[in-house]
Amino acid sequence: MRIRLGLIEGDGIGPEVVRATRDVVDDATGGAVDWVSLPMGRSAIDEFGSALPDSTLDALAGLDGWILGPHDNASYAPEHRTGAPPGGAVRKRFGLYANIRPARTFPGVRSTAASMDLVIVRENSEGFYADRNMAAGSGEFRPTEDVALAVGVITRAACERIARQACELAMTRHRRLTIVHKANVLPMTMGLFRDVCFDVARGYRGLTVEDEHVDATAAHLVRAPDDYDVLVTENLFGDILSDLAGELGGSLGLAASLNCSDTQAMAQAVHGAAPNLAGRNRANPAALQLSAAMLLRWLGARNPDPALIRAADHIDRAIAATLAAGVATADLGGLASTTEFTEQVRARLNRW
Repeated sequence: MRIRLGLIEGDGIGPEVVRATRDVVDDATGGAVDWVSLPMGRSAIDEFGSALPDSTLDALAGLDGWILGPHDNASYAPEHRTGAPPGGAVRKRFGLYANIRPARTFPGVRSTAASMDLVIVRENSEGFYADRNMAAGSGEFRPTEDVALAVGVITRAACERIARQACELAMTRHRRLTIVHKANVLPMTMGLFRDVCFDVARGYRGLTVEDEHVDATAAHLVRAPDDYDVLVTENLFGDILSDLAGELGGSLGLAASLNCSDTQAMAQAVHGAAPNLAGRNRANPAALQLSAAMLLRWLGARNPDPALIRAADHIDRAIAATLAAGVATADLGGLASTTEFTEQVRARLNRW
């Protein structure tokens, strides 16, 4: 079937890696995607006076899914840095409560971890993220010049739905789930998260469940990442642990992610906009290409459409084969440009 996907270039290296991802998706799907380009970021500020125009949000609602390039709101003028950054505003507007972040080692890639194949399921709507945990206003405030406070929000409903996502994913893999928390020092908030995850997991027969404090998990990830299968955790912890896991695998340039609700999904690489690399054709496009494969697989499972799932599998295989052949961008110690790496991936796709 044909699908309509939003394409948001973002800032910094965004236009380069988004174009590289579009080309790979077109080859993998045989041109089955109708692309809808939408403005966000500095270019949108210049044209519309807003980093996230209402017209972009309205258009996203009518699409099958979206690919979001990295954005760099730190470089915006001060009047455009208030409130949620554009990506966070999109996640909140559409209720994309789950952030699925796989991390693995690839043959041919120099990595700290000898072997790793895990997925971090990050709760994406509350926790200690000030732009997401209030219906109005911010969860971070400063009552005096010398005091700053942050509100961490944990709700049973959000814990239940992220736990279900993690359990269902684990049941398709090795049936092992690790609940990551800090209930020893945050017994009410993190204790609620831990306990609700355990309650939900009891409904999945054959699933092995354990829990760990987040500091122990960080150490354990460095020492023995292949001990993990699926980890579920709150927003801030998931953000930090997934960056760590990505670097253990060789580079954040390989760190993919999918933001989703039960009905909508957005592909977004874990890494940022890297403005120092913008326009130099040196950025690694693999993370966003792998994220796009996750989006295709998500759409293919829900429609259902086996062709989209095959396209996702082909992208994964083509990227893995390209890396195994020693083709790598600078972040991986290689010499390939963004376009050269993408050409190698596309060449492998077009052989199959």
